[in-house]
Amino acid sequence: MPLYQHRVRNHEVDSQGFLFNSRYLEVADVAMTEFFRSIGWPYPKLVAEGTDPSVVSAILSFKAPAYFDDNLDIDVKCRKVGTSSFHLDISITRDETELATVELIYVNVDPAKARPRPLPEAVVLALRDASVG
Repeated sequence: MPLYQHRVRNHEVDSQGFLFNSRYLEVADVAMTEFFRSIGWPYPKLVAEGTDPSVVSAILSFKAPAYFDDNLDIDVKCRKVGTSSFHLDISITRDETELATVELIYVNVDPAKARPRPLPEAVVLALRDASVG
């Protein structure tokens, strides 16, 4: 069972009928939130503990299009955890066919200072437990 499922809505497709490219990042963002929920860190708790992740790098690779009303399966794997950052690999499939991959690097930010800050130790441990590499 995938971590998260997304049905492509009409307003998300472009004039060619494909899921518009920027929407993949929206799907990935929701998947990140669901990933944290799955490892015991729902987003409000994450923020309350001092984690405010911001994307600093995104690499999208498209293999095949998604269309209106497609049911997409989204899986998330944590590849790496650093002092203030973590790296997620997101796979978007339809009927076991890979449509796209998204590689995201997040940095934990202190919003008041707009500077990186270390991830809370409990979050680091949860991410490491969920890590694939």
